[in-house]
Amino acid sequence: MEDAAALVELDEESGDGGDDMTAEFSQLLDQASELIEHVEFQMLLGRENDRLNAIVTIHPGAGGTEAQDWAAMLMRMYMRWAERHGYKTEILDYLDGEEAGLKSATFMVSGDYAYGYLSGETGVHRLVRISPFDAAKRRHTSFASVSVYPEVDDRIQVEIDDKDLRVDTYRSSGAGGQHVNVTDSAVRITHMPTGIVVQCQNERSQHKNRDSAMKILRSRLYDLEMERKREEARVIEDSKMDIAWGSQIRSYVLAPYQNVKDHRTRREVGDANRVLDGGIDEFIKACLEWRAGKT
Repeated sequence: MEDAAALVELDEESGDGGDDMTAEFSQLLDQASELIEHVEFQMLLGRENDRLNAIVTIHPGAGGTEAQDWAAMLMRMYMRWAERHGYKTEILDYLDGEEAGLKSATFMVSGDYAYGYLSGETGVHRLVRISPFDAAKRRHTSFASVSVYPEVDDRIQVEIDDKDLRVDTYRSSGAGGQHVNVTDSAVRITHMPTGIVVQCQNERSQHKNRDSAMKILRSRLYDLEMERKREEARVIEDSKMDIAWGSQIRSYVLAPYQNVKDHRTRREVGDANRVLDGGIDEFIKACLEWRAGKT
């Protein structure tokens, strides 16, 4: 901005401002504008946990194959978004759907501000499309829930008493390949006081699966405690409604027209395929601004 002001002063003194000076001035203003926008956006990510990695869990709603396929589409959307932004992803737990899609999935998105960006995705997501599983080519509505938790690192202490845990082991299940295991390597941990259940079956080692499950449990318990302590939890809790009609935070319409609408921020995008291919930055930014009370 100082350079731009000096340029204006020079122009006033010389009275001979040409195209080159105009172009330089315009370039300086563009650079200043980009920097201000970047800083304003970073200020939206100033909460205590925003810098942390994110643990994302997806569950289909009622509707069988339709909802399970929709849940898999959401998982792909987030994976594509993470890939575009250079984040590392790791599948912690995955249960295949009966015919297509998934019954449940939990994965980690690792990188600076992953939780800050994705935290607003918590809630119910609704899809309207011509069903590929319906021979009559009718339009179907499907629901899936997304929950996002911050990964609790070693600097944050979460007290977990072993006597409060029930640990079950079972045989991993899946469509084949790395998911198939002939030993009871999968681990399910139930935290008795809160009723929280976490599981991990992606690794062949029971020890590694237990470590991953405990990491998810620590994060969920920490998130639960933060919800109790902070008023901001009201926004998060309001979005965790039944996976059904009327409770969605965002709707994705593929037929008879294309449209994606966030019901909290009123932000709409016409190119639904681009959004489902990971193009959710507009919605993330709008949600951060909405959360900060700017819209």
